[in-house]
Amino acid sequence: MEAINLNKLRDEAYQNAVEHGWHDEDLSTEHFLCLVISELMEAVQAERKGKRSDVAKFNEWQGNNIPFSEETRVRRFQEDFEAYIKDSVEDELSDVCIRMLDLAGLLGVSFLGVKFPLEIKEETYKDKSQNTFTEWCYNLTRFIASYNVCHITTLQFFVDILQEVFIMSKIKGFDLLWHIEQKMKYNRTRPRMHGNNKF
Repeated sequence: MEAINLNKLRDEAYQNAVEHGWHDEDLSTEHFLCLVISELMEAVQAERKGKRSDVAKFNEWQGNNIPFSEETRVRRFQEDFEAYIKDSVEDELSDVCIRMLDLAGLLGVSFLGVKFPLEIKEETYKDKSQNTFTEWCYNLTRFIASYNVCHITTLQFFVDILQEVFIMSKIKGFDLLWHIEQKMKYNRTRPRMHGNNKF
């Protein structure tokens, strides 16, 4: 897998959040980490319901070569995303990463020099495959909730969490980067402070 430019993804995630009003209020790091945990819980619910993305069907509909106006093209993308990608396990894990990248942007965390994803031994995948997906989410939640800037460098904390999600994506057999990029694209089309959420 080619190296991923985390700084580029960070900037995209943070800028979109700013433009959509999610940083209008000055909120704590713990607040945003709790929202990351909420995405993990949504991933658990998606797993329980067996909701997985249908990338092939999404690409089939998006591959239609009929010329559309820009407005229609955006609407079609939204409809196809909502029909085949949204609220799936893949989508929720993408949200985990996007929220972490957004928080990195807010805190000014730089990934310069980080070769990501890190090289992982096959034994690591085998070990993590022994747990259920729900157990994995629980363990990652515990790690996130234990955050203490005095005990771990901020950069390492962000890299560790992102790496964990990329490991799980390999275990689950899907392209996490593709899903992150599609979700960011979808988020750009949404209204300000969408979903009737206050934060």
